[in-house]
Amino acid sequence: MVENEKQEQAAKPKHPVIAAYNKASLIKKIIIGLVIGVILALLIPQDAPDWALEIGSVISLLGTLFVSALRAVAPILVFFLVISALMNAKAAGSMKMVIVLYIGSTLVAAAVAVIASFIFPIDLTLAVADDVKQESPSGIGEVLSSIVMNIVANPVDALTNANFIGILSWAIVLGIALRKVSTNVKDVFSAISDAVSTVVRWVINLAPFGIMGLVYTSVSESGVEIFVEYGQLILLLVGVMLIIALVTNPIMVFACTKQNPYPLVFRCLKDSGITAFFTRSSAANIPINMELCRKLGLDKDNYSVSIPLGATINMAGAAITITIMTMAAVHTVGLTIDPITAVILCVLAAVSACGASGVAGGSLLLIPLACSLFGMDTTVAMEVVAIGFIIGVIQDSCETALNSSSDVLFTATAEYAKMRKEGREYHLGKDTFSLDEVK
Repeated sequence: MVENEKQEQAAKPKHPVIAAYNKASLIKKIIIGLVIGVILALLIPQDAPDWALEIGSVISLLGTLFVSALRAVAPILVFFLVISALMNAKAAGSMKMVIVLYIGSTLVAAAVAVIASFIFPIDLTLAVADDVKQESPSGIGEVLSSIVMNIVANPVDALTNANFIGILSWAIVLGIALRKVSTNVKDVFSAISDAVSTVVRWVINLAPFGIMGLVYTSVSESGVEIFVEYGQLILLLVGVMLIIALVTNPIMVFACTKQNPYPLVFRCLKDSGITAFFTRSSAANIPINMELCRKLGLDKDNYSVSIPLGATINMAGAAITITIMTMAAVHTVGLTIDPITAVILCVLAAVSACGASGVAGGSLLLIPLACSLFGMDTTVAMEVVAIGFIIGVIQDSCETALNSSSDVLFTATAEYAKMRKEGREYHLGKDTFSLDEVK
């Protein structure tokens, strides 16, 4: 008893500053880091003295280290979580509904983006960026082929290169193959999974410093004026993403749960969307989403599979970006779009979005794929990609926030829907999986 008390005392931080930091709300700390990052960016512009720029490089390094740490731990976390979940899984759970919600939301997002582009057509001033020299997919077959090849990739190579489709496929295979092993073996994998999750919590606890560095880098290098010329395009992109986040997604949640969806929607946007906005990486935000699902009290057997799966196929934001940028290019070159072609574009954008990488700017190189539907010249398509990189500070941030936050939203929705089907009482704001009770 005395020994346990000593261990508990040793585990507590001795310095009052550390204790106060750990006690404070993560969201509040992130906001403070954001404000400090903006202030530092204004105080240390690009033409500042060399000694000031040296300080700025150290601040930027904090953001780089944070994102790198998340990206480094995410593949290992997904690999062991999925294996452990499938080894100990007792039933299929709500995974089928999660996948239906993922795909349905992506298709709806593409359709809304097409409609919005018809209502608010945008003509672009095209100018090719000199540094945009990346290859893009040549057709839908190439995207599907890439997905298949990623599934059968070498598992070591998949972990090394953060190929989440390959990681998922091997984790699923190994998790199923290990279902009949002894309890001791299962306990080992569970222990490793818990240990990696603990490391993730340590990294997440340092998020305010990382976000301070990320915001400083974005504001000091790009500045607000970079978005003036493409303000209309940004407003259209962000507007459609807000419609999906605050209108269509809540409608889907309500249809499944028959409860007010907004407490859950706002919780996911606050805890997952804000962080994803600054990291600009669905893959890097996987640990954040895992932690949020744990706080919401969701079934680990489900979310340890659905969250990394969502980072690869739940790409409503990417579908919006691909669709709107393609439609803008079409309007710019004066092409006419008939309703059937518009429907095909929706499906193509949704399928392409599922093949987008879960890293910053992952959807932009799929724009030429959608442009090829209209026989558009590759040079024009790449000019649109260049514009995508220019507005990426806002576009990609909002896109990732929508993608990543909806991973948790639909995972929770599927679980609530399962409870409803089984006749179990629940309420999105007051009961077992209550948002009010989660600290």
